[in-house]
Amino acid sequence: MTHLLVSDIFPPKTGGSGRWFWEVYRRLPRSAYLIAAGEDPRQEEFDRSHDLRVVRVPLRLSAWGVRGLRGYARAVRRLWRLVRTERVEMLHCARCLPEGLMALVLRYLCGVRYLCYVHGEEMNYAASSRELGWLARRALAGAEAIIANSRNTRRLLLEGWGVSPGRVHLLHPGVDTTRFVPAPRDPAVRAQLGWGDRRVVLTVGRLQKRKGHDMMIRALAAIRRTVPDILYAIVGDGEERDSLQELAGRLGLSGHVQFLGELDDEGLLRCYQQCDLFVLPNRDINGDIEGFGIVLVEAQACGKAVVAGASGGTAETMCIPETGQVVPCEGPELLAELVAELLADPERRARMGEAGRRWVVERFDWSALTRQAEVLFRGPQPEPAGELVPS
Repeated sequence: MTHLLVSDIFPPKTGGSGRWFWEVYRRLPRSAYLIAAGEDPRQEEFDRSHDLRVVRVPLRLSAWGVRGLRGYARAVRRLWRLVRTERVEMLHCARCLPEGLMALVLRYLCGVRYLCYVHGEEMNYAASSRELGWLARRALAGAEAIIANSRNTRRLLLEGWGVSPGRVHLLHPGVDTTRFVPAPRDPAVRAQLGWGDRRVVLTVGRLQKRKGHDMMIRALAAIRRTVPDILYAIVGDGEERDSLQELAGRLGLSGHVQFLGELDDEGLLRCYQQCDLFVLPNRDINGDIEGFGIVLVEAQACGKAVVAGASGGTAETMCIPETGQVVPCEGPELLAELVAELLADPERRARMGEAGRRWVVERFDWSALTRQAEVLFRGPQPEPAGELVPS
């Protein structure tokens, strides 16, 4: 059977879901899996660096609803040709919208079956619009199986979208534990990063409101009273960058906030390994939540204690309180208190980091997760026939 993953978010585009797909599908048999990935200006260089069967398709739409109809039609035509020429029998849709809706159309056109990944945040976005909600329900209803990235996302599907429990399967994102590894403190690397001997709190993620970068910036004023040298390093880019820089300047904290932008894999790894504490201060913004938080898993793989907001599926990434803690991040006060407490206790952070490394190796290594995925993709298998016993 030939499977076709359809995903607008796929490397070299950055994003947790794109990383998830890359790590899983690059470990699957090349002959059985094909990838229709979204277009990106850097795609040619990236696609020369691997041997996956990747076809670039214009999957980025101006809108997920009726206003994006022209984009849907263009993408479906390209996918239909792929399905026919490659004899695809099963589509894997990166999201219910827009990829799942494309698959639903293809199911009507040529009978191809599909499954859908659900990450959590896109479902809340779809629920904010009657039109998008209706389209998402149609896409979910047509899927043979739905893969939820966390128990929280599974709960959303069951309680908010009326999906039957038997159709929802849990598959966590993971981490390459042979690459994301702890490393000793390196003064030379820290100097290159501009960190020196300062205590560094790191956040990795797109600059979006739900990630809570602004709450961590607001918390710095209180943290500075006990940790005067604190530096908040932010890896990632996005629509909130200007407002975050303005906030840091207005609060007189520009010298304590570092915007590193998007980094390559090696640069990102160095940040994880050399930071003192990893924080993802996520929160719920009108239903926009953090579905899982793969960056928290990556940080723990590198032996770092982690802190996350008490919303979405982030608590599932850690063993509370042994490897990390969650705290409400709708305001900065509780966050500041917890971060200051952890920065003042290096022995506790070290114990949490060691426990976090063990936790991730046991539960989130990509090799084990890929085996789970392969079983799921094969679908239910017929029961073996029983032995015939002579009478």
